Amino acid sequence: MRVRDQRNRRRGVLAAGMLAVALALTSACTGGKGSDDAPGWQGGADQPAAKASVTISEPAADANNVPAATAITFAAQQAEQTSVELTDSAGKKVKGTLAQDGKSWLPSKALSYGESYTVTVTATGDDDLPVTATSAFTVMKQPSKQVRITSFLGDDQTVGVAMPLIVKFGRAIPEQYRAELQRRMTVTSSPAQEGIWHWVSPTEVRYRPKEFWQAGSKVSYRVQAGGLPLGDGWYGRADLTVDIKIGPKLVMTVDNSTKRMVVTRDGETIKTIPVSLGKKSTPSSSGTMVVMEKLRKTVFDTFDELGPEDGYRTKIDYAQRLTWGGEFIHAAPWSEGQQGTTNVSHGCVNVSMANGAWLFNNTKVGDPIVVKGTERKLQLGNGWTDWNVSWEQYVKGSALPYEPTADEPAADVPTEEPDPDVSASATP
Repeated sequence: MRVRDQRNRRRGVLAAGMLAVALALTSACTGGKGSDDAPGWQGGADQPAAKASVTISEPAADANNVPAATAITFAAQQAEQTSVELTDSAGKKVKGTLAQDGKSWLPSKALSYGESYTVTVTATGDDDLPVTATSAFTVMKQPSKQVRITSFLGDDQTVGVAMPLIVKFGRAIPEQYRAELQRRMTVTSSPAQEGIWHWVSPTEVRYRPKEFWQAGSKVSYRVQAGGLPLGDGWYGRADLTVDIKIGPKLVMTVDNSTKRMVVTRDGETIKTIPVSLGKKSTPSSSGTMVVMEKLRKTVFDTFDELGPEDGYRTKIDYAQRLTWGGEFIHAAPWSEGQQGTTNVSHGCVNVSMANGAWLFNNTKVGDPIVVKGTERKLQLGNGWTDWNVSWEQYVKGSALPYEPTADEPAADVPTEEPDPDVSASATP
């Protein structure tokens, strides 16, 4: 009988041990929050499923040859908060910015060629229960065909209130790639000012605010195109960032009827200057132009353009370029007797030597000049003519739809209208 009792005791111990193992195995298969496979009990109560959900669409899991400019694209449902963490193969975190629409995240700079990364997107609903999605990918090797991206301006320059931001590309950007490129082109200003990018050609895009820049503004613009596909196997060479300052609001206004230039600074008249404009056979252009270049001394040589009979070669002081076609503000001591009364130039704005020096010392590249009442209108594209068109017309040059501020009416649907190129020459 004792032998039988001992056997029953062993069976009871064995059964209890097997039950403990089964319970331990069951409690290890949690399945994660929000999973349908999660156990219906934990701590004696049912665990609620998380409201939020999230999936990563790009880059795809385990993707190779991913562009270095890739953005993390995901879809989060019923999420009150969303965060993105991107780490390289060494576990170092990559800085980046979440898009305003909450659907993508862009690294702050191009990723390293050939490097592997892991991204984790976490979404949390109003129930405070987070869910995550994770994806690993590898960036492509450095491409052999890279597009150079340059800016007309450099860091810490101070420019006039009419200065457009000018970005050029070493190769024509196909139309179907411009919208994505423009999404990577950002402008910030202090104080904030409304503006838009405008494609003047397949290799050049400019930005201007709706009104002249506010005097004293700080402006920063960035092109995050390093590693970005730009068509036909070409990729952006590097990102570009430029920080500039806006000077005083200096505006020059020339009226052909009075033969006078009125110079204002921040709304107050500071000088009135007699001028001589282009004679009838070579009239000056009427319109809003911008000082593009300043030359203390130069030589105007038109023999190649006009030939030996009409051409000339003249030394010039205090020259400020207004058009590619050769219109300048400059000192013209030979016409001081006609300045203020008669137009005798070949299209330039002639001023005296003293006034030319004063203007040269007080103006900056980017200052506007408005010429009125001449026989010829300024040709679109003959210089930085960004201010010679209406805002409604200007936004049509954007590759992205114009989104006005809340108190502004929407303009027409944008369509690309590149400005024509005009060859340069000099016409004093």
